[in-house]
Amino acid sequence: MSVLAGGARQSCSRLIALNSIHQQYLAPIVVQCLPRIQQLLLDHRGKFRRKYLQVFGLGNKTYEHYNKVGIYVDKRLEELGANRLHKAGGRSCMHVEFDIEGSKMRYEAGDHLAMYPVNDRDLVERLGRLCNAELDTVFSLINTDTDSSKKHPFPCPTTYRTALTHYLEITALPRTHILKELAEYCGEEKDKEFLRFISSTAPDGKAKYQEWVQDSCRNIVHVLEDIPSCHPPIDHVCELLPRLQPRYYSISSSSKLHPTTVHVTAVLVKYETKTGRLNKGVATTFLAEKHPNDGEPAPRVPIFIRKSQFRLPPKPETPVIMVGPGTGLAPFRGFIQERDHCKQEGKEIGQTTLYFGCRKRSEDYIYEDELEDYSKRGIINLRVAFSRDQEKKVYVTHLLEQDSDLIWSVIGENKGHFYICGDAKNMATDVRNILLKVIRSKGGLSETEAQQYIKKMEAQKRYSADVWS
Repeated sequence: MSVLAGGARQSCSRLIALNSIHQQYLAPIVVQCLPRIQQLLLDHRGKFRRKYLQVFGLGNKTYEHYNKVGIYVDKRLEELGANRLHKAGGRSCMHVEFDIEGSKMRYEAGDHLAMYPVNDRDLVERLGRLCNAELDTVFSLINTDTDSSKKHPFPCPTTYRTALTHYLEITALPRTHILKELAEYCGEEKDKEFLRFISSTAPDGKAKYQEWVQDSCRNIVHVLEDIPSCHPPIDHVCELLPRLQPRYYSISSSSKLHPTTVHVTAVLVKYETKTGRLNKGVATTFLAEKHPNDGEPAPRVPIFIRKSQFRLPPKPETPVIMVGPGTGLAPFRGFIQERDHCKQEGKEIGQTTLYFGCRKRSEDYIYEDELEDYSKRGIINLRVAFSRDQEKKVYVTHLLEQDSDLIWSVIGENKGHFYICGDAKNMATDVRNILLKVIRSKGGLSETEAQQYIKKMEAQKRYSADVWS
């Protein structure tokens, strides 16, 4: 276990460091350390007031006293008046601002920012070793399809390192046709048969592909690591892999308020697979490593703006309902900034209702201060659900079911707009079904008529969804 606690401004003004090398020594250290730490904190309690608190604890959750000291120090520092620098626990959510001044790029609230990511250097190196390749070798890949308009699948000539870093998708789960090709480079017959089997159309083969590749989240590097006799030539790997595609993010700012910067809100993708590997999102990991440092040029990232039809109504007095749990809040932050800007200019704004949900208020409530301020000033009608803050889980869908009168007032009686942003698989479908139920019950319509009502809203751009799977 390691625990670091420090007061932070430009740098740590005071640091407490504790370290325990092995679990067997942890329990006695916890017992011995707590009284000393308590006295140390009491002795310096005046110095902690108005300072910023950050406690960093490392350990293993299988330990009996997992992060006991870190949890105690964190709690006591807060009790003694220190302000928290970062909320504890939860997923890592990033707010990133891109400076576009002088770029001629223009955007509106609701548009998307597209970013060309860069593959992880370690993953590129591992793939090179598995293919016995000299990554700095220059090569060209020529398209043999005479009907293709492109001579090369990516800019050539280039090096293998550049191709694997910038042009090829090496973190995606390989499709069956790739595995079938890789089978031909296996030195062991059993490995060759296995790859042929999981790339086959047989039901058992499909089931094994689901389990071994998809459920276990194996990318091309993991496949080659786990099939040790497979050593394909790097040229063929570059030919087989799909192009690295830009990643799209809903813009979380309004150009009326921020004309020279584009804001993005994204969860840092990082998870452990069934094989015990740590998989990282290509784009969010790339962004997380781009830390601006004082006195140094700002990091540069290749981006462009993709226009969207996801727009506020032209008249600011039109009422709107926005449903955006988690990072689905992103475009609505821009919408709310825009409505606040209109009000600051003396314009009348319609009722602006936001449904936001997350797991815990204390950990996942992004832009909490902003939203609460907008609510207090009457810019928005804020409806929030924290699913894990009580015994019975509460989601935004529960709030929507409670607010059928409000919903019908907006979309039925006042011809307002309804927006959804977030998970397409579950949340968006559930919200649409609730909306159908409201239209049926409050509008006195049949199921078929309610479906037609929503389709008409979509045609009028009064029902808009910005969702992802």
